[in-house]
Amino acid sequence: MSGEVKSGVNRFREVLEKVGLSSRIVEFSCSTRSSEEAAQAIGCEIGQIVKSLIFEGAHTHRPFLVLASGENRVNEKQLECLVGEPVCKGDAQFVREKTGFAIGGVPPLGHKEKIETFIDQDLEKYEEIWAAAGDPRSVFRLSFQELVELTGGRVISVK
Repeated sequence: MSGEVKSGVNRFREVLEKVGLSSRIVEFSCSTRSSEEAAQAIGCEIGQIVKSLIFEGAHTHRPFLVLASGENRVNEKQLECLVGEPVCKGDAQFVREKTGFAIGGVPPLGHKEKIETFIDQDLEKYEEIWAAAGDPRSVFRLSFQELVELTGGRVISVK
């Protein structure tokens, strides 16, 4: 049906099909919204979870995406130095408006608009990492190198 509204995971599956990774999506009956929930559902370390955090520039209202290891807290002052303006975490409406996805299900790519992206260097120590796949119950597996290549993100220390 042409008028059918697709779920976030189905829209993201189409993004991954284009790059040949759609088979890596895993859907759970339990929530994977938080790093802890995702790690428990997958059976991996919290550090292997990629948190997709959207920040809003205070002056430009531009979105900035930080892909952080689940075990790390983002140093917002450092991010402000990198982007050249104060930032705050985007609220639910801002996140959905800029990415097309709800908080807890924001994948690292496939957003409504191009978003400047920063990637936590601590994710590099893992052979495989897991990121949200379009909704709060779905994740997909990838490598650090794939994350960098697919997002075009800048690798930084987020702590």
